[in-house]
Amino acid sequence: MKYSIIFLSLIFLTQTSLAQQQGIINNAESEHVTLKSINFGDCKWTEGFWADKFKIAEKSMIPYMRSLLTGDIGHALNNFKIAAGEKEGEHKGMRWHDGDFYKFMEAIMYVYAQNGDEKLLKELDNYIHIIEKAQDQDGYLQTQTQLNDDIDRYENRKYHEMYNTGHLLTSACIHNRITGQTNFLDIAIKHANQLYSVFMPETKHYGRFGFNQTQIMGLVELYRTTKDSRYLKLAEKFINNRGKYKVEDHPTTIGYPIGDMVQERTPLRKSSEAVGHAVLALYYYAGAADVYAETGEQALIDALDRLWENVTNKKMYVTGALGQTHYGASTNRDKIEEGFINEYMMPNMTAYNETCANICNSMFSYRMLGLHGESKYADIMELVLFNSALSGINLEGDRYYYANPLRVIEGSRNYKKMNTEFPTRQPYLECFCCPPNLVRTIAKVSGWAYSLSKNGVAVNLYGGNKLATKLLDGSVIKLKQETQYPWNGNIKVTIESCKKSPFEILFRIPEWAIGSQLKVNGVNINTPVKAGSFTKVNRKWKKGDVVTLNFPMEISFVEGHSRIEEVRNQVAIKRGPIVYCAESADLPKDTKIVDLYIKGDTNLLKAEYRPDFLGGVSAITGDVLLRKKDNNKAMYTKVSKPNWTNYSTTFVPYFAWSNRNNGKESEMTVFMPVIWE
Repeated sequence: MKYSIIFLSLIFLTQTSLAQQQGIINNAESEHVTLKSINFGDCKWTEGFWADKFKIAEKSMIPYMRSLLTGDIGHALNNFKIAAGEKEGEHKGMRWHDGDFYKFMEAIMYVYAQNGDEKLLKELDNYIHIIEKAQDQDGYLQTQTQLNDDIDRYENRKYHEMYNTGHLLTSACIHNRITGQTNFLDIAIKHANQLYSVFMPETKHYGRFGFNQTQIMGLVELYRTTKDSRYLKLAEKFINNRGKYKVEDHPTTIGYPIGDMVQERTPLRKSSEAVGHAVLALYYYAGAADVYAETGEQALIDALDRLWENVTNKKMYVTGALGQTHYGASTNRDKIEEGFINEYMMPNMTAYNETCANICNSMFSYRMLGLHGESKYADIMELVLFNSALSGINLEGDRYYYANPLRVIEGSRNYKKMNTEFPTRQPYLECFCCPPNLVRTIAKVSGWAYSLSKNGVAVNLYGGNKLATKLLDGSVIKLKQETQYPWNGNIKVTIESCKKSPFEILFRIPEWAIGSQLKVNGVNINTPVKAGSFTKVNRKWKKGDVVTLNFPMEISFVEGHSRIEEVRNQVAIKRGPIVYCAESADLPKDTKIVDLYIKGDTNLLKAEYRPDFLGGVSAITGDVLLRKKDNNKAMYTKVSKPNWTNYSTTFVPYFAWSNRNNGKESEMTVFMPVIWE
């Protein structure tokens, strides 16, 4: 017994050491990754935009979410308690509610990694203990099935067992890395082994089952954490099964749309168009990217390259949002929900843009950034993070949007007929997948700020922070970044500690930042500073070296592709990475948002930082033209030369809209008709 205790202690110390060397995505040993993750906790926000958002997540978002999910409103913890025999009752919430709770736990882990609050660790241990008791002896763990005698295990994919599984495995791996503990990881391993016993054997009955593909990401992370190759093989099998079987209703599919809706009509390796449910698709692509990072299969990366281009260049909104419609059909005429429709078919008012889909866009691009090492992927990450992700939550952190349209007109939609669209942000969403997804993203985004190159570090995202990490050769590097980005384009990076031999620092120059300057110790570098790429500075660095970047923060107009009919002859306003919108709060009373026209001269617009406005933002002011229509009821009316009224208004960041309406519906638009002068 004495030697067993010593052996177990050595294992724990080894795991603790590993935990200190692994990032959110543990790709340190992934052969096919160009830019590898830093250790989580090595980068901490110190000032500015993301420091403020992290503080709100720590002090408001997580406590408020805790009050929901551990009480009778969200009921998620209650489901585990009932399954564990600690409470009487029945399952409540959506069938994917277990996964929502795992994401909430993950958010707590990221905050703990930053602030070291032991109360958070004890809180997680309590949850893990309950989850362990709820788990069946053979490893099965799905409360929506365990608490329903009328449902059998893996009876029908609509019960979202794979989705819950993926978030369980991912959350458990993150917990192990950050804490060094194995109590949650043991639950995940036991569950994954049960999953392997059911789905690894070749059976037509289960061949189409894994449609909500978070389990692929989770299995790859479990493989990276345990080195058990069975989990990677199973992840790959879930990819191989898509498109392998005839698309027809089957006992496991009845009650949920089939075909393109769940990406099963076309094998992934032959896919060139993003189809179906946007969240399902993007989780699937992200999982496939993780598999490629381990296997290096050329057909996988070729498909992912095609899909990324299709998503970002033909189906993505100017805010980085994805999923054009709530209900519709794919190009193969399959029924779809919450997802992709035809290329360039981009409605504004009915744009769905589920918060989860937007976040998944950044998750997919983060993985592609790692694989290819190209800055365009970080550009998409940043676009999403500053715009269509943050619009899903209010400034205080306790109200949520599920859908994120680009135009809202009062009285134009019957919200009583909808189940996820609301006129104002809600204190609780019955379908609660988006809020914890967003909060965990805000809590972990510091882990995306830097990556490790072959002989150096890449700066992916900008914000006031301190980095203390190890390069891939084991040498220590410490950087301090000072900036008020995205409101200001001046960035200062100071080397606080580094090795004596030369190494590289890669600075992302955003695609919009044409004319940027980069200096080292006040001197221009010889390397061209090109927008839309990483600028590599390779030299013998020393403590005290200072890099300064200056990104031109000009106000610009953005127009859509000529095939996007809904925005023809309209423009959106953008400054740096921030997309702006017009809101009824900044227009005269009884003025409709569609009465607003913008003058086609950006010189008439002025940006000013207002520390006490909407949590501290740069607002844009300028004169617009208002056109009062005589008849808004008729389908078509005769029109003569319009009468214009000049009005000075304010444009606000899109993410901050609907924060001044006191619970009432507010009109808003991103795209506005333009009058060129």
